[in-house]
Amino acid sequence: MAVFAGQGDARRSMRLLWRAPGGGAGSGLSVDVIVDAAIEVADRDGMAALSMRAVGERLGRSAMALYTYVPSKAELVDLMYDRVLGELPSEYPVDGGWRVALRAWAQDARAFFLAHPWVLQVSQARPVLGPNEFLMVEVLLRILRPTGLGVSVLRGVVGAVVQFVRGAAGVIAEARRAARETGMTDEEWWFSRSEVFEEVAPDFTERFPLSAWLGAEEPPVVEGEEDVPYLERDAVGNFVTGLEVLLDGVEAAVARARAGGG
Repeated sequence: MAVFAGQGDARRSMRLLWRAPGGGAGSGLSVDVIVDAAIEVADRDGMAALSMRAVGERLGRSAMALYTYVPSKAELVDLMYDRVLGELPSEYPVDGGWRVALRAWAQDARAFFLAHPWVLQVSQARPVLGPNEFLMVEVLLRILRPTGLGVSVLRGVVGAVVQFVRGAAGVIAEARRAARETGMTDEEWWFSRSEVFEEVAPDFTERFPLSAWLGAEEPPVVEGEEDVPYLERDAVGNFVTGLEVLLDGVEAAVARARAGGG
């Protein structure tokens, strides 16, 4: 389920996003206190459980008491999204090269999305236009600017990296949810279908030889991920491999640009 940002009143949303730190406080409440409580609700129970009432209950207040500070859930989602993006590191040294720095950013970003999986439901179709959203892009550009790539290529690289990391994190987050929401582990799910699969598709290897070839070899296990469930372990391996291929592509673009090939 995608949640579209920027659905509240434009002027109120933008004023709240770009407000001075702290905001006005009264009766122990403030914009920051409300946003922090909302993030806690979403982290614990997911985006579907988020409501002004749920946030009010967490703070021991009524939903009506929150409206003085945050006009509606629409503005609240914008504020939550931009607030948590501020957890991403804002500096990556490039003395070891842009590739090392970009790899570190991607790994940090994946961990961030998995710490706040509800963020993955906030659609990228409508940007929040908050300061931390711009800071995330600024950090990526600081890493990539030394490559010498032109604006149009850099724009594509930043978009590709962000979408790759979001997509990879989304698969891992869904693998974690699958076991929790279905009550069945990865191993139980595969076991319940493997015998039936052999019955209904005895000629699978002949019909789909390349798929059979691909599945004949166990995927490599990423160090530190040995004990995670199968689907998540596979997704992590895909992230590691895919990231290196993506970085190879950026490196090839840099080489072409330096050779005068555009």
